Parts: sequence; C-alpha cells; structure tokens
Amino acid sequence: MIRMLQRLTGREAEPPARLPEGVRAYAIGDVHGRLDLLCDLLGRIEADDARRTAADTQVVLLGDIVDRGAQSAGLVEYLRAFRPAFARFRFVMGNHEEAMLASLDDDGGDPHLTGWLGFGGTETLLSYGMPERLLALPGPALVAALHHYVPRAHLQFLRGFEDHVAIGDYVFVHAGIRPGVPLAAQSPRDMRWIRDDFLDHRRSHGFTVVHGHTISEAPQFRANRIGIDTGAYRTGVLTALGLEADARWTIATGSPPPAA
Repeated sequence: MIRMLQRLTGREAEPPARLPEGVRAYAIGDVHGRLDLLCDLLGRIEADDARRTAADTQVVLLGDIVDRGAQSAGLVEYLRAFRPAFARFRFVMGNHEEAMLASLDDDGGDPHLTGWLGFGGTETLLSYGMPERLLALPGPALVAALHHYVPRAHLQFLRGFEDHVAIGDYVFVHAGIRPGVPLAAQSPRDMRWIRDDFLDHRRSHGFTVVHGHTISEAPQFRANRIGIDTGAYRTGVLTALGLEADARWTIATGSPPPAA
C-alpha cells in the first residue's frame, strides 16, 4: 500500500525521525509555575531512564516555566541550581520568559509590562513575595520594584535560554517555526509565538518539530510535529516526550509511575 501511494503521488516516503546512536532525549512541555508537577515528572523521567540501557541522556524544557502557576520563583531557583547526575538539561526560551525579561528591561513606559502582568506575570511577581498593593504603582516605580524582588541570578539564568535545540532529526522549540524558512533564518519571535501558520502546515520541514505553547488535551503526533503542552497549570497534567533512535513514548503526571 505504501509503495502504491508513493507511485501515485510521485514522492518517496520519508524515513522516520531518529536520534543519533547512544542518545536519549526527553522533552518537557510548558510547566508554568508548577514546581510540584515538575518534581513529580522528573522523578518519573529518571526512573524511566534508569530502566533503559546507558545513554547520553538530555532533557529539554520547551519554555514557559514561569507565569500562571503559583510557584514560578521556586521553580526558577530549582532549575537554576539543579545538577542531576542522570542527564544534561537544556532550556528553550518561551514567550512568557521573553515577556518577563522585556518587562524587567523596560523603563515603565512601554506596553510590555502591562501585557505581561495580564497573562501570568502577576502570579509570578506574587511568587517572588511582591506585595499585591505594589502592582498598582506607576510604570517606572513598578519596574524598580520588580528588580528589588526578582534576583539578578534568576534573570541571568532566564537570559541564557536557547531559541531552539536540535538533536538528530528533531528540533525542539517553544511555539514552532515559520514554514519554508531555513532553521538558521528563523525569527526568535516566531519560535516563541507562532500558532496557526505552523500548526496548520502539513508538509515536511526536513525535520520533526517538538513544541509546546498550544494546549491540547493529549500530546499531538503529526507527520511533521509533536505538540506536548497539556495545560499543566490548570489540568495537573505535565507531559514529557521520550525519544531514542526512532522510538517515541510519553510520560505524564497523573499517570501511574513507570514499573520497577
């Protein structure tokens, strides 16, 4: 049947995406201030990794670790200091990290700050111990207050996040990519904010994109992309995608832990 379809379409089927030999990767969707769920999921990932053969294991967080949930400050500190023995961790910049950093770099006269507070920044600032009454300060005074409550080390950590991570035939990015644009020429804004133009695209990108940003009830496996944002901050389900060679599997909070 596959060969018949190939003859009818005049196109050869692409081989399945693969990771290099000896490499294992786990991608984690949008955490959004749920340190409790991340600790649960990391325990499941470490147990899953231990059950498998030894490998160069990498864990990629797909961005949006801050905002909306109540534990953003604790989550940033946890990941900043986290040095697990079982894997190397890498961090992709999400649109919420971008908005937070833009607000803290602002002079108070720009819409960045108002926009960020309106879509999750308020919860982040409260998690840093900022009194709610200070949120009513005028722009410049509020920006000064932000710098008092948010540690510089946290900002340096967030600024070090990557636009994307490429491993084998997979590209890990927060929101997606602009179809038809080479990876090296992709706009950081597209990689952090894009939706429909990327989600509706059905043709191959030349690699499989693993992304978060757009919530779905369950992980979405498409021919050219895999979406794993399951809305953890409100559903309690934080999802990870496991990859090795051409195998794929998922691990999530709210599911039974891996068998011993």
